[in-house]
Amino acid sequence: MTYTVELISMEEKEDLAERYSGRILYEVKSEIYGCCIKLLTGIASVKAAWEESFYFASQSIRSHGRLYVLNEPTERENKVYYDPQSKTCFLFNVDYYGWIKSLALSVAGDILEDDHGIYSVHGACLDARGQGLCILGGSGAGKTTHTYGLLRNPRVRVVSDDWFYARIFGDDILSFGSEKNFYIRADLADIWPDFSGLVQKAVLDERGRAVVDLRWVIGKGRILPLTTLENVIILKRESSQKEIVRELDGREALAILEQNGYYNPHLLVHNDLKHRIRRRFFQSLLARAKVRELNTFGTPEESQREIRKFLNIE
Repeated sequence: MTYTVELISMEEKEDLAERYSGRILYEVKSEIYGCCIKLLTGIASVKAAWEESFYFASQSIRSHGRLYVLNEPTERENKVYYDPQSKTCFLFNVDYYGWIKSLALSVAGDILEDDHGIYSVHGACLDARGQGLCILGGSGAGKTTHTYGLLRNPRVRVVSDDWFYARIFGDDILSFGSEKNFYIRADLADIWPDFSGLVQKAVLDERGRAVVDLRWVIGKGRILPLTTLENVIILKRESSQKEIVRELDGREALAILEQNGYYNPHLLVHNDLKHRIRRRFFQSLLARAKVRELNTFGTPEESQREIRKFLNIE
C-alpha cells in the first residue's frame, strides 16, 4: 500500500489549517538544504523521529514549507493533500515515518526546483576515493543493501543513503546531503553483520526501522556534505536476464529513468514544466557520468564485487 496525493488550492489549505489548528501540539522548524520546513503535529513519536532526522532551524526564521501530520478518523488511510502555492502538505493517517520524511524532502525539493535550479534525486549518494556515485533503483532492487555494503570499505564515504539534492556547476554535477541521520531497516544486520552493533543500539518502530547516527559505526569523517557525481548505477532485479552488468549511454539511461518516474514516487507535482525541469537535469547528469545498469538477481556479495570493480576499489 502507498499513499495518494491530491493537489488543493490555497483556500482549501486555509480551511484545513484552521480546522485542525487545535490538534497541533508540536511545531518544529528544521533546515533542509537551505529551506526552513516546519512540522506541525500532535503525534509525539513523529516529532521525536523528525528531530532525529533533520537539523534544527532557528525559530525566528519564517518557514518556506509546512507538513501537517495528523490522525483523523474521517479521512482515508495514507491520504496526502498538497497546496503547491504555499508549499503546504497535509498527511492524514500515515503511520510510516519513511513517507513522512520523504514528503518533507519533497516539499523542500519543490521549492528548490522551482526557484533555485536545485534538483531532487531519490537515491543514494556515495564518494569512492573522491568520485561521487549515485545509486538508483526501484523498491527491492537493492539500493539500501548495496549502499551499506560499500560502506564496509574504508575508502567509501556517504552523502546520503536515500535522497540528495544536486546542482549543475559548469561541467560538474555537485550533490549535497541534507539529513542529520539515517533511516535504516533492522534486517540490515542480517545482510551485513558489520552493522549489527548499529541495529542493536537503535530504537525500532513498528515497521522494524529506526533513525540512527551512522557515525557510531563508520566514524564522523566518513559522512560528507557533498561530492562531485562521476558515476551512476541503476539497479534492477531480473532473474530471467543472464547479463549482470550493462554499460548505458545517456539516451538509454534517460529512457529507463523516465519510464520509472526517476525512481521517485514522492514527487508531489507533475506537469509539463516539472517534466522539462527534471528531464533537463537528468540529461545533464547522464551526459557527464559513467552509467552502468546492474542486475542484482545474484547474492549481495556477487553484486558488490561488480560495483567495486566498476569503481576500481577492489
